[in-house]
Amino acid sequence: MTDPYETPAPAEGPARCLTVLTTTDDEAKAQQLARGAIEARVAACAQVSAPVTSVYHWAGAVETSREVQVLFKTTEDRYDALEAHLRAAHDYDTPEIIATPVVRGAADYLNWIAEETR
Repeated sequence: MTDPYETPAPAEGPARCLTVLTTTDDEAKAQQLARGAIEARVAACAQVSAPVTSVYHWAGAVETSREVQVLFKTTEDRYDALEAHLRAAHDYDTPEIIATPVVRGAADYLNWIAEETR
């Protein structure tokens, strides 16, 4: 049975693209994560967002902290390299690294992501 929420990869055309989210506790660190991923060509684009308030369980307590989000655009083929890059560059013990498939998008933009991550 086919999963109704799964978007099949096109036979030809744009590569399957992903957005990948991480957070860090400092804007300068977020900028470094973004620039490093672009320089390594594991992402085509990274957007550093304004601070967010994160509420989460950690070490048996509920914590609240100010974090900066970084959203990367990459391809499915480059995800493992991006994750490895983020794990090596990140200073969190357990960094947030969440990938979401791009279900639809402008073909020229998706092709640009694929070209920039080769």
